[in-house]
Amino acid sequence: MQRGSVLESKVDALMHDYDTPKVPGASVIVVLNGAIAFRKSYGRADLEERVTATPATNYRLASMTKQFTAASILLLAERGALSIDDPVRRFLPELPPYADAITIRHLLTHTSGLVDYEDVIPARTTKQLHDFDVLELVAHQRATLFPPGTKYQYSNSGYALLAMIVQRASGKTFAQFLEDNIFSPLGMNTTVAFEEGISGVANRAFGYSRRGAATSNEGEGPSPSLHAAVIGNTTGSPWIRTDQSLTSAVLGDGGIYSSVDDLILWLRSLDEATILKPSSLALAFKPWVETGTPGVRYGFGWRIDEHRGKRTTWHTGETIGFRNAVVRFPDQHLAVVVLTNRNEGDPHRLALEIGDLW
Repeated sequence: MQRGSVLESKVDALMHDYDTPKVPGASVIVVLNGAIAFRKSYGRADLEERVTATPATNYRLASMTKQFTAASILLLAERGALSIDDPVRRFLPELPPYADAITIRHLLTHTSGLVDYEDVIPARTTKQLHDFDVLELVAHQRATLFPPGTKYQYSNSGYALLAMIVQRASGKTFAQFLEDNIFSPLGMNTTVAFEEGISGVANRAFGYSRRGAATSNEGEGPSPSLHAAVIGNTTGSPWIRTDQSLTSAVLGDGGIYSSVDDLILWLRSLDEATILKPSSLALAFKPWVETGTPGVRYGFGWRIDEHRGKRTTWHTGETIGFRNAVVRFPDQHLAVVVLTNRNEGDPHRLALEIGDLW
């Protein structure tokens, strides 16, 4: 058996939970020295319509979106439209004086002290929130949780506000800025910051949860709030569709849909500095703050640590119905992406184990 076949069989063994025709699926890509070393999908993108997952299937990235939000800020900094040390109230004057000390850098590194918006959504809310709604929720708070810059606490609020800053500094919507400055230039032709009624998702994967299982992992911050809408039910299936929640329309912290095929282009751009300058990439991947997890620090939209003595930059994405991970081994010019449309599993562990094979 040739080496490629041996590696494929080993990846298949790792992905066996996704590798049947009647379960929510997964897509995997391994990029080595800019070339595709492995590319395969498993299971289904849509159980109700019996649509098989493919490498072109677009999954909701959830918090993997944050690397694109941070990249947008860095692009605007390169162009002089803002500085990462600007006070956020320069662009978001709606915030009260308690936010005077918060800078864009604090938002990027989760050190702003802002309350996580999921924790303050009014109990009777039924309409999906957008990034501006997050700004309004945060603006109604009386104080930060701690003095800005003194502590790390993962905050989806910060990245929703960053999307608003991108909009106001560029004069374009966040979704349009991404399209014009990242997706289109790279040829990521089906990647989109999805806005219901404005844009669509081609080859869309829908999210699922196992029947009877807890479905309260919207976002990656503390105390996530559950506002799941079960909008589908495949008769006789152990899976129910849980594709959207109240917070699924917030773009800056998790609203991008993409495929492994498109993400290849993004990963190459990070190695080749085709979108961001090397100096900006150095900022994104600098381990600015300790996260509280031993050995893991946070950059701008990326976590940084080591795996078996090798430097890694990575991020996960977890939201109702989706769990994803991207792991880069920059010194080995190796990257692995695992995207899934189910509300369980550990794609980060899978990505590391797949990376070990190479």
